[in-house]
Amino acid sequence: MTELWTNLHPEPIPNLAFQTTTQQGHALGTNITLTIYGAHDSQVLEASFDLINYYEDLFTVNRPDSEVMAVNKQAGLAPVQVSTPVYNLVKLAVMESRQNFGFNTAIGPLVKLWKIGFDDAKVPSPGEIAAKKVLINPHAIQLDDLNQTVFLTQKGMELDLGAIAKGYIADRIQDLWLAHGITAGIINLGGNLLMVGNPPHRSDGLWRIGVQDPFAQRGQNIATVALGPCSAVTSGIYERHLETNDGHSYHHILDPQTGYPHENDLAGVTVFTKKSVIAEIETTRLFFTNADLTAWKQRKRDVYGAIFVTKDRKIRALGFKPEDIYIVDPSYQFEI
Repeated sequence: MTELWTNLHPEPIPNLAFQTTTQQGHALGTNITLTIYGAHDSQVLEASFDLINYYEDLFTVNRPDSEVMAVNKQAGLAPVQVSTPVYNLVKLAVMESRQNFGFNTAIGPLVKLWKIGFDDAKVPSPGEIAAKKVLINPHAIQLDDLNQTVFLTQKGMELDLGAIAKGYIADRIQDLWLAHGITAGIINLGGNLLMVGNPPHRSDGLWRIGVQDPFAQRGQNIATVALGPCSAVTSGIYERHLETNDGHSYHHILDPQTGYPHENDLAGVTVFTKKSVIAEIETTRLFFTNADLTAWKQRKRDVYGAIFVTKDRKIRALGFKPEDIYIVDPSYQFEI
């Protein structure tokens, strides 16, 4: 065995379990970084980017053709049969949207009306918003489990999986890694994080996960959370804005009830869960909710906690002990 290892690797890598292999790229409209521990071969990372591209081809609404766009083009005309991954994700998104807590996979017409984040973004008129609101009813989406068809029953309706797709894809990348025997790594899809396994370089087996400062550039954290394998996803008002000539600023998180960006005291909320697709859903729920958060934590399986950052620079924690959180920026008031 020693002779075989020597022939394959003339110079064995010391502390290989601690070593990382990283690959970066651009997909899903964002910068992606994938890091695995204990593997010197980047083949699994290349396969991961192939998987990302595969799912983007299925889910995107930013190109003329995809399975989701095929559904949108037939709105008000006919059901469209889709592949199993598309059907399953659409069904999950529709079921969650019907709970009416802010998440709405049918919000596509409203998103395209505002176009926040694009050069031609504008503030729509009340009449334009009212016209689009009638097209964002998730109960007007018909699903057929047997034939795997999706039917948008009103002409002009559009699905948009942007609020859930990255989490779903992160979970599938983790499946791929585990199938290849990769037991530790970091999946970073533009800030949507999935920490796979336990970090071999930490004696306590816990990751250190940064919480983005909503008033600073991406990558500047106000706190770090010590936690085991998990996904961390943030909803915040800082990512995309529409700045008007009269000094108003509109963020990109639209409220399906009003048709306007949702207004509350939050600058951002980060949710920590077992599965990334659940983190995507729950971070939206908490950005919109006024409910009892303790009850939310007790009802939700595989949800570890949440960090809220308010516009008046306060940090509130739910589901964590004080020793789990390290405050990087002392100008924030910490509450737990």
